[in-house]
Amino acid sequence: MLSTIRSGTNRWLAVFSSDARHYQLAFLCTFLLTGLFSLKWSLTPYQIPVTFAIALATQSIGILLLKLPIHSLKSAMISSFSLCLLFRSDDLLIIVMAAFITIASKFFLKSQNKHFFNPANIGICATILLTGKGWISPGQWGSEGIWLFLVGILGFLVVTKANRLELALSFFLGFGGALFIRMLLWQNWPVDALTHTFTSGSLLLFTFFMITDPASTPAHKTVRIIWAFAVGLLAFYLQAYKWVNAAPLWALFIMSPLTPLLDYLFKGEKWTWKIPTPVRVA
Repeated sequence: MLSTIRSGTNRWLAVFSSDARHYQLAFLCTFLLTGLFSLKWSLTPYQIPVTFAIALATQSIGILLLKLPIHSLKSAMISSFSLCLLFRSDDLLIIVMAAFITIASKFFLKSQNKHFFNPANIGICATILLTGKGWISPGQWGSEGIWLFLVGILGFLVVTKANRLELALSFFLGFGGALFIRMLLWQNWPVDALTHTFTSGSLLLFTFFMITDPASTPAHKTVRIIWAFAVGLLAFYLQAYKWVNAAPLWALFIMSPLTPLLDYLFKGEKWTWKIPTPVRVA
């Protein structure tokens, strides 16, 4: 019996580890549950079910019309979690609009058969720009260090699995390095002011799960490292000098249209979600 249990467990682990999106889904679900039950977030009762329903329905239509693989529903679920974690609105239609734009953007905003906006990023930013309603809520996370520590560790595992760790590090170097120079070396602020900036669940979520999206970032490795560094510098400018709320999200939104041009000028291997055949475990 123990042998049967061990075999079943190994088989389940093999299937789970075969797709990096499984790690993302597990983490994002855990963080959302933590926010709801530990941090007591006040989401409207319908935001989560409506977001998932619209996103998955839109993705399903795309699967039927374009004959896409069914596993692309996983990506729609990841985008839905990101919307629930970052976007807020009291208006049902605004929530529907954000979820629809998030998924539809993958089908309509493409270049060289590749979408160049992170779906959740454009869903959030475009909805706010078009309607003036809805908002990004970076202050909802509090400062519970243990959870932020888990965010960093799990995020590290995810980007390593997705082979985009260099994007997270490059963004942090640009954004964090500029803040370090300005706050500590130039303005002589206390170290606590700098560390407080980085104890934000929204910032870590953006770094590990949005800017590291392998499907929408530049294909050439060196170019995407420079691109992520530039996103960090732009986010620093927007936050430090324009007082823009959730500046990294807006910086990514502004820089994403450059991706098709960079892919055209600097060729690289196009990312695809490779789903290996599960290993049989005796």
